[in-house]
Amino acid sequence: MSGNCGSGGGSFREQAGTVQQAYQIQVAAGEADFAAPLWDTGRVNSDRSIHIEYAGPELKSRTRYYYRVKAWDGFGRESDWSEAAWWETALFSPEEWKARWITPDPEELDPDGKPVFMLRSRFVARQGIRSARIYATAAGVYEIYVNGSRVGREPLAPGWTSYKHRHQYQTYDVISQLQSGGNGIGILLGDGWYKGELTWLDKRNIYGDRRAALLQLHIRYDDGTEQVIVTDPTWRASTGPILLSELYAGEIYDARLEKPGWSRADYDDSEWKAVEAIDLPFSQLTAQENWPTRVIETLRPQEVIRTPSGETVLDMGQNLVGRVRMTLQAPAGTQIRLQHAEVLDQEGNFYTGNLRKAKQTVEYTAKGEGTETYAPHFTFQGFRYVKVEGFPASDDGGRWTALLRK
Repeated sequence: MSGNCGSGGGSFREQAGTVQQAYQIQVAAGEADFAAPLWDTGRVNSDRSIHIEYAGPELKSRTRYYYRVKAWDGFGRESDWSEAAWWETALFSPEEWKARWITPDPEELDPDGKPVFMLRSRFVARQGIRSARIYATAAGVYEIYVNGSRVGREPLAPGWTSYKHRHQYQTYDVISQLQSGGNGIGILLGDGWYKGELTWLDKRNIYGDRRAALLQLHIRYDDGTEQVIVTDPTWRASTGPILLSELYAGEIYDARLEKPGWSRADYDDSEWKAVEAIDLPFSQLTAQENWPTRVIETLRPQEVIRTPSGETVLDMGQNLVGRVRMTLQAPAGTQIRLQHAEVLDQEGNFYTGNLRKAKQTVEYTAKGEGTETYAPHFTFQGFRYVKVEGFPASDDGGRWTALLRK
């Protein structure tokens, strides 16, 4: 609660024993519309300050609403109104999804192949864009790119749920990434928890046997009209530099296979493959509910160890869950291999026996075009130690960064 108190003078914090006695909440259609709010609780005598459910008129989907609050304390002092904040509704029913679940044509790209799929499309937007929202998810894990830049910061979307009962989708504000005229949009699509290997029993396809993407972009214009871009069979598909990306196994990335500009409008996708729509349900889709996976801290190696057996090992100084980002300059075809472990053995050598079947290995092949920076996409590791093979740099650890995930 911000603002000064009212007739009682002073601030709520200036008197010992201050507790909330009452609250008032207002909800309005716009930040300047509180003179005629959609919902006003009036003064409610209660010490509750969280989990107060909205009880006003029915809300509309894909709509932003503003709210503000004030409170009274046990000494009768009344606060000012807080600054207005907002929330935005998503899609309220399965019928609002106009997009279709898409995946590469199995005659063109093997559904069980290890490479991450790349899906793309292009569209034309008019001038006067007022807002732009993407609603997206995957049967698998995904990343979205618009006009050459990443959408959102959350890795491993849509997260792990019991997909047959509750399958989350995410909402992204992309107005800053769109332009009038031609636009390109791309999706990276991996197996993740949906189709990838889970448990120590090498089980796969636990939730389904084909990964797929679902995306719906709503563009609203200043004149009140709306344009909707959806995943459908007009999209195109390919594979690229990510040859494998699995939760337990790690990632294999060949930078020589990158497709520069693949998510831009002017990219030539004439050699890409067809996609098809598949029949996956919409009834279990729900807007993001839990906290997404995020990078919350960046660590540098504390020490570079030369083990008794001659291995080069980075010591991060603590056990963590994350991934390693590396920056290098190397000739084309240089192969760097990172293997992750939680402990060293009694002799101080790199030890992975406790990992059982989890490989926790990242392999990167350089493209040899100057400075290259890379971090894995659809995997993460539990580790303190990283065994490094093939890295063309001194052993000072200065170019290694571990990105923690929450």
